[in-house]
Amino acid sequence: MIARQVRRQLLPRLKTYPAVVLVGPRQCGKTTLAKSMAGTYYDLEQEPERLRLDLEWDALLQRNDLAILDEAQSWPEVFPRLRGAIDRDRKRMGRFLLLGSVSPSLMGQVSESLAGRLSMIELTPFLWTELKAIPSRARRWLCGGYPDGGVLKPRQYPRWQLDYLALLAQRDLPLWGFPAKPQTTDRLLRMLGAMHGQTWNASRVGQSLGLSYQTVNTYLDYLVGAFLIRRLQPYQANIRKRLVKSPKIYWRDSGLLHALLNIPDERTLIAQPWVGASWEGFVIEQAIGQLSSQGRAFEAYYFRTSDQHELDLVLELGSERWAVEIKLSASPGPADMARLEKAADLIGASRRFLVSQVGRSTGDEERASCNLTGFIERLRR
Repeated sequence: MIARQVRRQLLPRLKTYPAVVLVGPRQCGKTTLAKSMAGTYYDLEQEPERLRLDLEWDALLQRNDLAILDEAQSWPEVFPRLRGAIDRDRKRMGRFLLLGSVSPSLMGQVSESLAGRLSMIELTPFLWTELKAIPSRARRWLCGGYPDGGVLKPRQYPRWQLDYLALLAQRDLPLWGFPAKPQTTDRLLRMLGAMHGQTWNASRVGQSLGLSYQTVNTYLDYLVGAFLIRRLQPYQANIRKRLVKSPKIYWRDSGLLHALLNIPDERTLIAQPWVGASWEGFVIEQAIGQLSSQGRAFEAYYFRTSDQHELDLVLELGSERWAVEIKLSASPGPADMARLEKAADLIGASRRFLVSQVGRSTGDEERASCNLTGFIERLRR
């Protein structure tokens, strides 16, 4: 089994909280990771498993076993039980591990019943740094990070991704309360694929779908909550320039994006006019995923002025502000670094990084032209 970095967070949290919620998209590896914790496992999507938990509940509370409740959002009745069990013995830690495929914003039962009683951790598909084998790393951008999506077994891509999205549109999203019909969902997903890396314009999308901008914004909220879309907010700085104030949207998994856009291999990917946006989104997601897996507090933004000063990623890390420009090139030039420096000066960034596909990183811990590996290493330090 490939070691998941988030496990280093999970063990300490279970020692300090009665319950921990592990959230992330379907099929990203939550169940595999949870089962490695050697607890008693229940799949709450299955009616027989719900009955088993019901019958074993009293005995379960008497034991010191970790109870693993998979897809907890599918059985809301369990949350009041959990609250009662935790409140009767608040000093017992590490009793429940809940797994969910939607964020707490869509899991109302968590915020209503278990506020203050649990800690939340997010698991992503495989991160770049979790794949030690060189062939797997090389496929990660094209295929994405889902364990069954081709990063480990190349023949799975892109059929697995298309089946995955079809199942989400036809079954999972409606079960989670997504109000659109599957045909509308499919059209929306394809439009979001074409808009990857662009600023969000709900009115334009709504006109294309025959929907109001309010409805389209609601749909986007669901897709963000289902860990499909990353909505990157603009950085607001007090400078004498007009700033772009709409968020940018990215597909969180590059393999889902590429399958939607009918990209079968890397040669076809490189030939696309939007390949730079794909690389940009991939680097952003790896950076954010790395920080999340470490349990670090951070905020992520992009920055753009009306006169085209731009940073693809701004990271607020405590007292530090990182300015990051992402370029799909194996030989970025001095002009690229100069543009980064000018935009970074506008927001008072303490660190500046130009991330590309250079073979060798140059610079130091505060200013560098580096590849993805070099950038992630700096984030981890």
